[in-house]
Amino acid sequence: QVQLVESGGGLVQAGGSLRLSCAASGSIFSINAMGWYRQAPGKQRELVTTITSGGSTNYADSVKGRFTISRDNAKNTVYLQMNSLKPEDTAVYYCNVQGYLREYLRFDYWGQGTQVTVSS
Repeated sequence: QVQLVESGGGLVQAGGSLRLSCAASGSIFSINAMGWYRQAPGKQRELVTTITSGGSTNYADSVKGRFTISRDNAKNTVYLQMNSLKPEDTAVYYCNVQGYLREYLRFDYWGQGTQVTVSS
């Protein structure tokens, strides 16, 4: 089984920074893409950013220029550097990893979520 362990959330003042980490473990054959999603109270989960195995990235318009996704392929870990945080960024952040457990056996797993709270 694939396990995703998230860390790095917390309480920060507006304008501050946080760095989230998500480490995937288990019998992973390969990872095709990793990403971060978030869900604020009363709202649906939304995409924040993704990075593919080829290094291509996408960002939600609301975080462009402030958030940066990166990866460490050797450690099967994805990071989210969040700068210039706003109260609107307050949400539970979820890591997502897609890939293959074995050849032809795909997987799509979610982390447990980590709370990010940005105060005014």
